[in-house]
Amino acid sequence: MSAANLIERIVNYPAEFIWTFFLAFFWLELWTIFEWGGCREYNQRMATRDCMSPDFLHPVWGKVALSVPSTGRLLNSSGEMLDGAQTVAEAKLKTGDALTLHVRQVQLKARRKDGGSRAFAAILSDGSAVTWGSAGLGGDSSAQDQLRDVQQIQASNLAFAAILGTGSVVTWGFAPEGGDSSAVQAQLRDVRQIQASVAAFAAILGDGSVVTWGRAEFGGDSTVVQEKLRDVQKIQASYNAFAAILGDGSVITWGHADFGGDSSAVQDQLRDVQCIQASRRAFAAILGDGSVVTWGFAAEGGDSSAVQEQLRDVQQIQACVLAFAAVLDNGSVVTWGRADPGGDSGAVQIQLRDVQQIQASDCAFAAILGNGSVVTWGRADHGGDSDAVQSQLRDVQQIQASNLAFAAILGDGSVVAWGDADCGGDSSAVQEQLKNVRQIQASDGAFAAILGGGSVVTWGDDDIGGDSSAVQDQLRDVQCIQASRRAFAAILGDGSVVTWGDADNGGDSTAAQDQLRDV
Repeated sequence: MSAANLIERIVNYPAEFIWTFFLAFFWLELWTIFEWGGCREYNQRMATRDCMSPDFLHPVWGKVALSVPSTGRLLNSSGEMLDGAQTVAEAKLKTGDALTLHVRQVQLKARRKDGGSRAFAAILSDGSAVTWGSAGLGGDSSAQDQLRDVQQIQASNLAFAAILGTGSVVTWGFAPEGGDSSAVQAQLRDVRQIQASVAAFAAILGDGSVVTWGRAEFGGDSTVVQEKLRDVQKIQASYNAFAAILGDGSVITWGHADFGGDSSAVQDQLRDVQCIQASRRAFAAILGDGSVVTWGFAAEGGDSSAVQEQLRDVQQIQACVLAFAAVLDNGSVVTWGRADPGGDSGAVQIQLRDVQQIQASDCAFAAILGNGSVVTWGRADHGGDSDAVQSQLRDVQQIQASNLAFAAILGDGSVVAWGDADCGGDSSAVQEQLKNVRQIQASDGAFAAILGGGSVVTWGDDDIGGDSSAVQDQLRDVQCIQASRRAFAAILGDGSVVTWGDADNGGDSTAAQDQLRDV
């Protein structure tokens, strides 16, 4: 949406007189558009300018209510939110005051990795939330009345956790796996961010401490390390363990020992940690000097000793389920973990030069080189063999992955797919429609592409989102798409939501459709 479109939307709002007044007597100082929750938030900052005198404010205008749209928040120059029911005079506004209007759009949340969630949660533009999908696994509305002023939502496989504007947390879904936080509810205050494993949650509070809940063996019990969890900056999760980076660059881990919950063997090496990546059962940390420290299940990436001397000047690490791939500063790649699923890149090592980014399916990797070509390795039936389409992989801009296949967007907006045909590796049935593609999202076994005109093209397993024919006429002006493991949900330009795929996994939002409006 352009600045002009947003202004038109504001002006045409029922309180059009006051907004027309603002737009006529305020001058546009700054306009920024930035990514927020997968879609966009629009931040308009306006400052008054008077052509007559600095203190001029007509008495009639002073009595007019601000009438801020429910989709937005109006802040004064001090960053305080103004009451939309107040008049201009009651808000103590005067000529020269800077105002900021934040307009939120709908956000969607679901989890795909490590099995994935069976439901969706949507944060509506008024801060409320609605859920749908498998009822007992996060898709019911049991917490609906508490979901007000929701800032963000995190998902485990079978539960959700929402951070409210007050810093408190609301949870719902399968109780043993994070849907019930009653045991720690009193501690969940001033929560800043939440991370999830498959069956547990970890919340970072404003003071840098951490609160956990869910299945103990999946990281839901941090009692053993609780006193060490101070000044926590970031948390990463494997299948059932957590790793927290502290302010001093050290790391604290907990959860299942075999899945990375025990880092004692490398604890002395975990210094100046910059970031952490996780496979299913192991972690890999990049240190400030570009070296790497690994721990967890040795065979699945927890032991990098065989390539340790090569792990220098590491810029980024990507993980599949059973292996890791590190991109070095010189554009080369180092891999480790289980050999067949991508831990051994020997067959293509000489081709891995000037690597820009790497994407992973469950058991294969795909690297985009600086010249726009692609190199793949790992299990052939997971996309590790791209020989059949290699000549087409030119000027590749980005790659998306389902569990067993890859889809690449080329510079001309066309798409090349490979891997397991039934899971999206064969796009021939829709190839002619795949033009001017700007974004692709993936479920476990299907892809959904947003075209430049806002329409959507899908392919892959029909039952889990590869067939969108039942809702095709509704898929217009699509802004973004989110995926659960077996379904898709698309946000349209008017804030409404269209879903398809496995009904029990969020593909049917009929019960929530009345609420899924950009209110």
